[in-house]
Amino acid sequence: MTGLRERLAFKRPSGFGRSAAENSVLAEMRKGSDQSGHGSSPPGGQRDSTLKIAIVDESPVRAAILEDGLREAGFLQVERIAEHRNLLARIYALDPDVILIDLESPSRDMLEQMFQMSRAVKRPVAMFVDQSDRASIQAAVDAGVSAYIVGGLRKERITSILDLCISRFNAFSRLQAELDRAKDALDERKVIDRAKGVLMKAKKLSEEEAYALLRKTAMNENKKIVDIAQSVLTASELFK
Repeated sequence: MTGLRERLAFKRPSGFGRSAAENSVLAEMRKGSDQSGHGSSPPGGQRDSTLKIAIVDESPVRAAILEDGLREAGFLQVERIAEHRNLLARIYALDPDVILIDLESPSRDMLEQMFQMSRAVKRPVAMFVDQSDRASIQAAVDAGVSAYIVGGLRKERITSILDLCISRFNAFSRLQAELDRAKDALDERKVIDRAKGVLMKAKKLSEEEAYALLRKTAMNENKKIVDIAQSVLTASELFK
């Protein structure tokens, strides 16, 4: 059984806000490390004790269920946040790898506060509630909550839920990275096409000649073609 840290697509950084593309790159780096024989968990599925987990729970009794389940599974860095006041600042200060939130019977306002936090931190988030409705579940999905658990707060389920939470987060991060790359490529193509149009009109060039000029200039200046294309567009605006 692989350890949870191997399934997490990033190492804990010094601050939040890492993009999905960066998460994807780090995932590939970790995959390469695993293939070379480093970073794998020892026989028997021993958990990586360096995984830092934050528990957000105002109830000491319910928080103890989560803490006991995690510690019995080998997770040593488990911190409880007992107040919801200034929650985002507390999360930033703690800088956890994974966040577990237990709300029991939350109000709409409390759910929205937690959803806003989930959107901001870009971390695997599992949320435990005793009851819910379709609208709350959809809001949780939209907010990026990786696992939304209705009922069933039992310590023997914690590690499997943590596995699910991390796996879903990583899958979403990879998908988001692919979407970001596709969008960036489309945006760059639009800039290059516009620059070709400017050159074709100003220098009476064919489309192929305009692109060749962009490419040659990029090579000579050791820059990307899209950067040269953007310079052409900027210059053309100045001479209008």
